[in-house]
Amino acid sequence: MRHFGHLTAARRRALFHREPAEFGPDSPVRTVGCALGATLYAPATRPRLAEDVGKQARSGVVSMVLCLEDSIGDAEVADAEANLLRQFRLLAAEPPGSLPLLFVRVREPEQILDLTRRLGPDIGLLTGYVLPKFTPSSGAAFLEAAVAAEVLCERRLLVMPVLESPELLHLESRHEVLRAVAALVEKHRERVPAVRLGVTDFCSAYGLRRTPEMTAYDVGLVASVIADVVNVLGRADGSGCTVTGPVWEYFRTQERLFKPQLRNTPFSGRAEELRARLIEHDMDGLLREIELDRANGLMGKTCIHPSHVAPVHALSVVSHEEYTDAADILGAAPGGGGVLRSAYTNKMNEVKPHRAWAERTMLRAEVFGVARDGVDFVDLLAAGNA
Repeated sequence: MRHFGHLTAARRRALFHREPAEFGPDSPVRTVGCALGATLYAPATRPRLAEDVGKQARSGVVSMVLCLEDSIGDAEVADAEANLLRQFRLLAAEPPGSLPLLFVRVREPEQILDLTRRLGPDIGLLTGYVLPKFTPSSGAAFLEAAVAAEVLCERRLLVMPVLESPELLHLESRHEVLRAVAALVEKHRERVPAVRLGVTDFCSAYGLRRTPEMTAYDVGLVASVIADVVNVLGRADGSGCTVTGPVWEYFRTQERLFKPQLRNTPFSGRAEELRARLIEHDMDGLLREIELDRANGLMGKTCIHPSHVAPVHALSVVSHEEYTDAADILGAAPGGGGVLRSAYTNKMNEVKPHRAWAERTMLRAEVFGVARDGVDFVDLLAAGNA
């Protein structure tokens, strides 16, 4: 699969200086973590779940979580598991490579081994499991179950811990918990593509809920946790991993994000018109939060509505300017240092301090592609939402 793979080859050539590369569940774990993009959640109770998965894949979704946890009622778990097994049987008929990366969000460690066994040959469609309310104590049990499940099915199963428990939020326990979580992640680095943030649970611990006009970074308690998680788990020295952006809770279903007449017009100089249209659709806050995710070291995002996918992916594409700067920095003599003037003549590029940024940018360029000079996120957003 690849990002923007739902577009025609001609459309991709028009948009990209360097097209997104293909990847899959067996790609290096670092590549998978970067490539997750907008991870769309769906309750495992949906009667047409297999049909929904196929539909979302054809519209550009590359990763999905089928949820057995908070999105369903406590009394629905057994039925949801049975439905999940039926839907995987249906998905087995889909052409190879046509499905997104599929994860199942479990409730208890025991479910991992049980579902792996019950899926039988259909386990080949599963990329891995999402581990909720991950703490040092619960996390160890989840990870041991994942290891046992790998032995059972004789293939790699990735896991994504979700940091959302009060112990992580509370100041008196946060640093100790983060250090212990980091040790667990390091021990299982080969199967952890990303760590996810449960910001809704963080807010719940204090009875908070942000409005559509507010980003997660406007809520001081949440912003402080995000900063500390990235500080410990998102370092660029080789010890870190991908930390994904928090969920955006708001959406509208009446209309598509772009009306046809906007998609068919040239976008140069149309920023104000675009912003007005986005505000109409409650997307202005989402776009601001995606930008702040990137500025704060996060990559990708948890999504609960398909309309959020195209904005996340459009803003993940590397601009031609970013790519040029990164290439210049990495092309300098290793260890030589120095300062380079940007090819766009609008900034300085310091070879040593900016090297880690350049390496991260090139990984993003590999999986999301590089836009052509003159192509901006508006063009990509319109194409991804077509």
